[in-house]
Amino acid sequence: MHFKQIPALHRIIAVIPDSYAGSPLSATNNQNPITELIAVDMDEVNQVIRNKLHSEVALVNQIAEYIISAGGKRIRPVLVLLVANAFQYKGKHHHELAAIVEFIHTATLLHDDVVDESSMRRGRKTANALFGNAASVLVGDFLYSRAFQMMVSINSMQIMQILADATNVIAEGEVLQLLNMHDPDVTEERYLQVIRSKTAKLFEAAAEIGALIAGANQAEIEAAGEYGRSLGTAFQLIDDVLDYSGNAEDIGKNVGDDLREGKPTLPLIYLMKNGSAEERDLVRACIENGDESKFDAILDAITKSGALAYTQSEAVKAAERAATAIADWPDNQYKQAMVKLCAFAVGRNH
Repeated sequence: MHFKQIPALHRIIAVIPDSYAGSPLSATNNQNPITELIAVDMDEVNQVIRNKLHSEVALVNQIAEYIISAGGKRIRPVLVLLVANAFQYKGKHHHELAAIVEFIHTATLLHDDVVDESSMRRGRKTANALFGNAASVLVGDFLYSRAFQMMVSINSMQIMQILADATNVIAEGEVLQLLNMHDPDVTEERYLQVIRSKTAKLFEAAAEIGALIAGANQAEIEAAGEYGRSLGTAFQLIDDVLDYSGNAEDIGKNVGDDLREGKPTLPLIYLMKNGSAEERDLVRACIENGDESKFDAILDAITKSGALAYTQSEAVKAAERAATAIADWPDNQYKQAMVKLCAFAVGRNH
């Protein structure tokens, strides 16, 4: 998948060079125009993460180090840094905030993999597959509590409120997703509610606290929140597409995991609504039973039905909303990087 295959997005990414599309977003890739822009900040964030991971309990250190060292796109910390810099923040608290957001996200990953019985993430065995479910859950709890310890040091009740609310909404989203599992009658509206709670909420919070720490006004903070919320939605929808059209090496997890787990994601929901009676029966049976043995038949059906194209188009709309939300901000290289991030969200293959 390549963002140039999506004509609608040209309205917001016409200035992005060809070399950018689909490139990895990682702190170690200095060829990436976004991470190169905030490389010094990301080094500081990584140092905070290393320092704050320390525990007197060896197993905590071992598992926390394992999951953090796996890398990943670090998109949520990147959001904190880009937004704070977009408003010319000159302090150091954005490094702490970026690390806090990454700890919250990592805690959710540890818990998610246990709930989903996942065995692979970011191209490696999941922590629960390696260390066991109990240890993964408890270290996830450690990361959550460490994040809240760090929040106190920022000494901002508004930031505490945003992050506490986000953490609670994410937990609700996890429960909503659990209720949707193996239910072939989940509607698009119900599924989008899960995305907004489980995934987009932390994107939203990351952008908001970046604006807040930099002294942005209320309208700018709200715009940052809309940017993050819409960007997070775009990311999740492309993840839905990649679970059927990607490959395990690129996406760092097993293709077809959503089907195996009985998750009715948007491609399946679209097929249930628009497919033939035979296709609907196939999807219903696979969701109800978590049957990945029919993956090839499902992939063929959702591709022919336009389900993947529809999901991709919805991701593009969300990316456009994100870019539009910050259109009135003063123009600088950090704002431009945020627009480029919208292109990355829908143009990636991992």
